[in-house]
Formats: sequence, structure tokens, C-alpha cells
Amino acid sequence: MLRRRLFLLLAAGLVWPAAPAGAQTPAPTTVIVVRHAEKAEKPADDPGLSRKGLMRAEALADALEGAGITAIYATPLRRTRDTASPLADRLGLEIAVAEIGAGGVKAHVESLARLILKRHRGGTVLVVGHSNTVPLLLRELGAGVPAMSEEDFDDLYILTIPPKGPRRLIRARYGPPN
Repeated sequence: MLRRRLFLLLAAGLVWPAAPAGAQTPAPTTVIVVRHAEKAEKPADDPGLSRKGLMRAEALADALEGAGITAIYATPLRRTRDTASPLADRLGLEIAVAEIGAGGVKAHVESLARLILKRHRGGTVLVVGHSNTVPLLLRELGAGVPAMSEEDFDDLYILTIPPKGPRRLIRARYGPPN
């Protein structure tokens, strides 16, 4: 398990081989993107997480606790913030709420991508989104992924954006299978 986690972290650029003495190699930017965990049925307008969703949020915290995350973004909807909360609590981080303004989902995704690349260059960021924002954000950051269904809750995307060269995307799973 530890060997598998180290491999995923190395492949994603979260654990980077040391540069030769005297050399200054800029660190890659790593963006980890997940959809919120399973939501409760009520209230209909802004539900929190179901029991299964709460378990998945804890599994996300277990999976990412040692990943070097320095910023966490979620939407204003409770289910995204609840998904990020266990990890934010463990790391002592505030969850930054990325508003979806008048420009809609497309403008939200474009703005969030610009913000991450400007403010968190060389860092590791977690973004908790929705089935319609996760694929769009990854595309905006330069990695294509297929659309998500309403049943996709266990996908974890790790996008490594090096200062130069191609971007790398790893699709992993976390928590219990759907």
C-alpha cells in the first residue's frame, strides 16, 4: 500500500527527485481534482453528504494527507465543502470558496484555472467540484477527460504541470468503489 502510494505520488510529481547540487529546477504545479462525495437526499436545494459520502470524504483525507497540499478550493455548495473538510481540518487549511458568478460554469472554470496557475505555481492544490466542473477544469488546465456521470464519486485526477514540457494526468480512485 505504501509502495503504491509512493509510486502514485512520484508519478504525479508530488514527490520530485532532487535536483543536482547548485541547480534550481522550478517545481511543477500539481492540481488534484475530485468531484464531491455522495450527497444526502435532503434538503433538495443544498444537501450535505450522505453517510457514504462522509466515509468517502474521510477516505480522501486519508489518501491526500501527506501529499503536500497547500490550498483547497470548493464551490459554495455544502457538499463540496463537506468533502474537503476532513482534509482541511487535518492540514489546518481554510477552504477557499470559488464562487460561480454571473458568467456561469465556463467563466468559473476559466477564472479558477487562472487563479491556480498564478497563485499556486509550484504548489499542490486540491479542487473539489461537480460532475460538470471537473472535466471542464481539467480541460482548461490542459488535460482532457471524458464527461462524468451522476454515479462517479471515486475518481481522483492528479494533473502535473511542469514549468516546461508536457502535462501529465493520472486518474486514480479513492474510497470504496461506486
